[in-house]
Amino acid sequence: SRQHPVPIHQNPYAIALPYPAPDIDAAVARGLDAARDRPNPVFDADCSAQKYAGMAQDFRAGAWEHLDKGDLPQASNKAWGLVAETVKAISAHHGRIIHSHRAIWMVVGELAQLVGDAGDMETQRWIANSFVVARNLHSNFYENRSPEYEVIAGLMLCEELSERLYQLFGPDGHSP
Repeated sequence: SRQHPVPIHQNPYAIALPYPAPDIDAAVARGLDAARDRPNPVFDADCSAQKYAGMAQDFRAGAWEHLDKGDLPQASNKAWGLVAETVKAISAHHGRIIHSHRAIWMVVGELAQLVGDAGDMETQRWIANSFVVARNLHSNFYENRSPEYEVIAGLMLCEELSERLYQLFGPDGHSP
């Protein structure tokens, strides 16, 4: 069985963490509004930050399990799931439930913009680039074109992105 390191993105120039809750609340709301993602009382009743955070960890473990079995498409999709569920957990913690892929993309964009507006352009670019990798892994689930080394590198980056998003925007700088 492989060793699965969990590197953490360290930026010595980063702004103090985590960001103020009202700023994160507003960024999440802007992202959902831009995606035209509206509340669904029936669906939303069963959604919580803790539920999404647990699902994110399940996806993380599943990604490595599928990778160990050589199932690159499933490993790729689970890596995407780790990031998607992390974003959904952060959004739920800030009072909004995500219902679509587009909303995930828009919320990540708004959160990255929040970092950039605070003057941390390096972390803003890192979040944006890391999220592109996560989206590409999601595409690899359908296309099965990425070699193993790309899936491994992508999965490790998704782990870093998940951890960094929790550090920046999660409750008290960690997962719920």
